[in-house]
Amino acid sequence: MIPTIKRIGVLTSGGDAPGMNAVIRAVTRTAIKHGISVIGVRRGFNGLIHEDMSELNIRSVSDIIQRGGTVLYTARCNEFRYEEGLQRGKEACQSWGIEGLVVIGGDGSFRGAADLSARGIPCVGIPGTIDNDIAMTEYTIGYDTAMNTAMELVDKLRDTTQSHDRCSVVEVMGRNAGYIALNTGIACGATYIVVKEVNFSIDDIIARILNTQTTGKHHFIIVVAEGMGNCEDIAKKIEHATKIEARATILGHVQRGGSPTVQDRVIGSHMGHYAVELLAQGIGNRVVGMKKGEMIDVDIQEALRMKKTFSQELYRVASNISF
Repeated sequence: MIPTIKRIGVLTSGGDAPGMNAVIRAVTRTAIKHGISVIGVRRGFNGLIHEDMSELNIRSVSDIIQRGGTVLYTARCNEFRYEEGLQRGKEACQSWGIEGLVVIGGDGSFRGAADLSARGIPCVGIPGTIDNDIAMTEYTIGYDTAMNTAMELVDKLRDTTQSHDRCSVVEVMGRNAGYIALNTGIACGATYIVVKEVNFSIDDIIARILNTQTTGKHHFIIVVAEGMGNCEDIAKKIEHATKIEARATILGHVQRGGSPTVQDRVIGSHMGHYAVELLAQGIGNRVVGMKKGEMIDVDIQEALRMKKTFSQELYRVASNISF
C-alpha cells in the first residue's frame, strides 16, 4: 500500500479504558511500517487545541501494551463543542502537518472527530470505553477487562457476605448501559440484576430473596447498574423487608484500571492497525468496529445515530438460573 498521507496524529479522549495503550502502540507501529510519521496528542482534544503533543516512534510505544490507562492521558474538552475550538484544533493539525487523526474514545469523542473531519482533517474513531455502549460494534476496548475486574471484586465480596449471612448490593459501572451489570451478575451468580433496560421494583428483589431463602440459601448478591437508584436505599429496604443484614458497595472507578486482558490487547491492536490502513488510503470520517469477529468501519454520523440493543434473552437466562 502506498500511503496518500505522510503524518497522522493519535489521541485518547473521554474516560480511560484498559487496552487504549494497545491501540496507541498498534497505530504507531502500523503507521511507521507504512512510512507515515505519528504525533501523539496528550489529553485528548484539549491537548490538540493547546498543541500538547510530540512525535512517537517504535521505542516510545514499547512495553505499554500491558499497562492500564493511557500513556497519552485523557481529558474532556468543552471548547471542542464550539466553532472556535474546532478551528483551533484544525489549525494545530495544519501547523504540525497532521493529515489524519485516530481518535480513541466513546460517542462524545466521535462527535468531535466528525466535526474535525467536516473541516478537512480526516478522522477515524476507535471505540474505547468500558461501557460497551457503541451500537455499531459488538465490542469496545476495555469492556472485557472491566467485567473481569468487577467479577473478581464481587467474588472477594462474596467471601465476607457468605461468612456473615448477608446481602450485598453491589453497584457496577456502565454509564447508561447495563452490559457490565448483566454479565458480571451472571458470572458471579447474583440473585438479582438491576439494569435500566428491564423494568423492576424493590418488591421484585425482595420476593426473589425470600423465595431463594426457602431453598436453603442464606447469603445474596444483588448487582445494580449505576444510575439505577441509591444502593444504600436498596440495601436498607431489603434489610427492612427480609430481616437479612444488607450492605451496599459501590465498586467505582477501580473498574477502569488494571492491566488489560488478552481480548482487549488483541482487539485493540487489530482496531488500531485497521484505522491506520484507512487513513493511509485517505479515508476518514469513519468509526472502526467489530462484527462477528471481523473488523468493519462505518460513517461516524451513522454510528452516532445507531441504538444498541440489550440482550433480553441473556437477561432471561440470568433470571432463570439465579436462585
